[in-house]
Amino acid sequence: MRTRDRIIDAAEQAIREFGIAGATTKRIAHLAGCSEALLYKHFAGKEALFLAVLLERLPALAPALARLRLSAGQGDLAAHLTEFALMALEFYRKAAGIASGVLADPSLMAGFRGMLAEREAGPHLPIRALAEILRAEQRGGRLDEVMDADAAAAMLMGACFHRANLSYFVELPDEDGLWAAAIVRTLVRK
Repeated sequence: MRTRDRIIDAAEQAIREFGIAGATTKRIAHLAGCSEALLYKHFAGKEALFLAVLLERLPALAPALARLRLSAGQGDLAAHLTEFALMALEFYRKAAGIASGVLADPSLMAGFRGMLAEREAGPHLPIRALAEILRAEQRGGRLDEVMDADAAAAMLMGACFHRANLSYFVELPDEDGLWAAAIVRTLVRK
């Protein structure tokens, strides 16, 4: 395994075990079996390392969006959107540890925002992509043409984000599939 990959794996492990505040570069380097200097040879700072964990280790929304885009106009739209919602829910659950830690640290958040802007990345992009897919389905007559695709995409992603966060505070019934199907049914009514 490449050193960079070992460092990212160690950072993910440190975040899971100790939270963002406890995921120090010293601890990450120790878990990766390298020096802090080597860690900084691969990453400019903690922000870059945490962004790499988010982009490279968590279940990505891009493949789920690509599958949804490819299925536009074909098959069971509600089933495709439900599958996407379940992937978004999994992403938000796994990203919560990093996201909450980044939000709690103003300097880390500032660095993270700068990196997202530099890369033209951010949490708004999956919502934008989902809205485009919903518009394509509207043009194909599979969704109500009056529906606001931007609002529907934001509501679907927001519902997934909310459920993921709730699961940290209360015990939710193990019914993610039923929940996602109900949310989608509400959005795709014609």
